[in-house]
Amino acid sequence: MPDTQIVLPARLASTRLPEKLLQKVAGKTVLQHTYEAASRAAAASAGVIVAVDNPRIAEAVDAFGGRWVMTPSDCPSGTDRIAVVAEHFPETEIFINVQSDEPEIDPAAIDAVAETLAGDPEADMATAGTPIRTAAALQDPAIVKIVMTGMSIRAGQGHRAGQGHGAGQGRAIYFSRACVPYRREGEPAELLDVDPPIYWHHLGLYAYRRDFLSWFAGSPPSPLEQTEKLEQLRAIEAGKKIVVAAVGPAMPGIDTPEDLAAFRRRLETSAS
Repeated sequence: MPDTQIVLPARLASTRLPEKLLQKVAGKTVLQHTYEAASRAAAASAGVIVAVDNPRIAEAVDAFGGRWVMTPSDCPSGTDRIAVVAEHFPETEIFINVQSDEPEIDPAAIDAVAETLAGDPEADMATAGTPIRTAAALQDPAIVKIVMTGMSIRAGQGHRAGQGHGAGQGRAIYFSRACVPYRREGEPAELLDVDPPIYWHHLGLYAYRRDFLSWFAGSPPSPLEQTEKLEQLRAIEAGKKIVVAAVGPAMPGIDTPEDLAAFRRRLETSAS
């Protein structure tokens, strides 16, 4: 695999849970929990870097012995923040974007996305998706859907067989908050049990090639991106190739006080 760097974009400001990355659970900040989970990925052979925007975040990273790079506070997206980090690592080919507020992220999912991009020389970026199996998820605008083509299943592995990482991959042709693809006849929920799946939940885990990051940072937001508020549509509109690794269900991130309390309960249960 080409030289790979995992990056955690970490902003101090957050709306529904103020300074959520600095909130502590079991003696560690949310950011430290995420950093340690990402560090367990095989793709972390070069280590993990936190892209910080505030000295307080940098101090928190120093406190647990991590590494950080200061980035502008006005970066419009996590991808733009990683593009800044990429300037510090001129020999690195692939950068992986791990959301800093996902302390229970599966290291195997990180590896699946990295391997999917590395395995397709024509791909500009890779991301992750998991099958949607409930009608409620189909209608939830907070769950971003991937319209995917070319889904392939690896020999001996089906999505039902284990919902496992590396079970297959495809190419993204659109992302939306709506229930897509639209089923003209019948209810979409009638297609929830088909294999390969029709409906996919997009997970906010990305791998980018260096050249793509440079292009993205220098390109203005696109019309579809601005409409759906999904930055990956900028790449779709420009004809970039996005490959998708099929992974298992994602653990929830930390956005609200309720999310933080639920994470604390899960840690306490696993420790007991």
